[in-house]
Amino acid sequence: MKNYELLTVFKPSLDSEELDSVIEKVSEEIKSYKGSVESIDKMGRKKLAYDVQGYRDGYFTTMIISVPAESIVEFKRNLKLNDNVLRFMFMEVSKKAQTV
Repeated sequence: MKNYELLTVFKPSLDSEELDSVIEKVSEEIKSYKGSVESIDKMGRKKLAYDVQGYRDGYFTTMIISVPAESIVEFKRNLKLNDNVLRFMFMEVSKKAQTV
């Protein structure tokens, strides 16, 4: 399994309890694909560069996850269907270059 970084922007209308439950739901979905969550970083509410679905700001979170390659397409599709997710970006985490 490869490691990925998932940057997610959630709707700003969520309160902190709702946000925690949505993040937990995403984590459970990752585990259902036989993946794991390495870390979760809640970066807080930030202003967006432009309106997204009528919102001017959103809650940003970054998750480092491990997911089997064959499950990525289905996982991305489910994120798109999640009403609380405004945007997401899915990136492969590369190993850092070592200096000699």
